[in-house]
Amino acid sequence: MKNSPFHLVLASASPRRVDLLRQVGITPNDIKPANIDETPLPRELPQHLAERLAREKALANAPSPNQIILAADTVVAVGRRILPKAETIDQARDCLNLLSGRSHRVYGGIAVHMAEGKVISKLVTTHVKMKRLSLSDISLYLDSGEWNGKAGGYAIQGLAGAFIQSINGSYSNIVGLSLYDTLSLLEGVGFGYHH
Repeated sequence: MKNSPFHLVLASASPRRVDLLRQVGITPNDIKPANIDETPLPRELPQHLAERLAREKALANAPSPNQIILAADTVVAVGRRILPKAETIDQARDCLNLLSGRSHRVYGGIAVHMAEGKVISKLVTTHVKMKRLSLSDISLYLDSGEWNGKAGGYAIQGLAGAFIQSINGSYSNIVGLSLYDTLSLLEGVGFGYHH
């Protein structure tokens, strides 16, 4: 990565987001996961939740004069229904049963917090169609453990990639961070990076 005038702080504990940034030549100078309440507000739409959580994560740390804080959040939804980040096998099974044979949306909120207190955010939407899953598809996937902690109960970059019929939009957004949109935001605030 070429020298940037800013230090980049990633407000996320997600190793997937670190890997995605490294893929395009960006290594965060520091990682400071933001510990915020991610509970949706009453009647909150999934797209609003994704962008609000990204902004709140970005605001959870105060940047020093030469820092930029980058935060992101991923929300998987079927219509207005927000799917959980699966923490139990039952949650993961419920997600997969709901997604089976249907289209869903993956909303990615991205936010950048700059030293003068300004926060710029963006919402990215990817449409995903999952094939109809058999009982053995679901059983084998649950056995893999890949669902653990994943929004919507699946990780597209693993075994669940075989379940995806079509994608309309950013693939990296489904993994956890739309690279195109993240780089556009960073470039817009003067963060230089190596192409």
